[in-house]
Amino acid sequence: MSGGDVPSGSVRKPSFLDTMRTVAWSFFGVRRSKDHERETARLNPVHVIAAGVLGAALFVLVLVLLVNWIVGSGAMR
Repeated sequence: MSGGDVPSGSVRKPSFLDTMRTVAWSFFGVRRSKDHERETARLNPVHVIAAGVLGAALFVLVLVLLVNWIVGSGAMR
């Protein structure tokens, strides 16, 4: 086994991007239970909290921008 090989029995820890992807699927509400169980067991709780706060802030920002765009366009008159 060379220095860059990963043993077949080991499981790599998910990155923050992997955690963001999992949280995004959670916001969407669609997830296969097999994938959910596998990923939930490996996730870092700090990453989950940070990703959740970031996802919620992004969601609120998109809603505020959408409302400002609709109101500014005069569509509500």
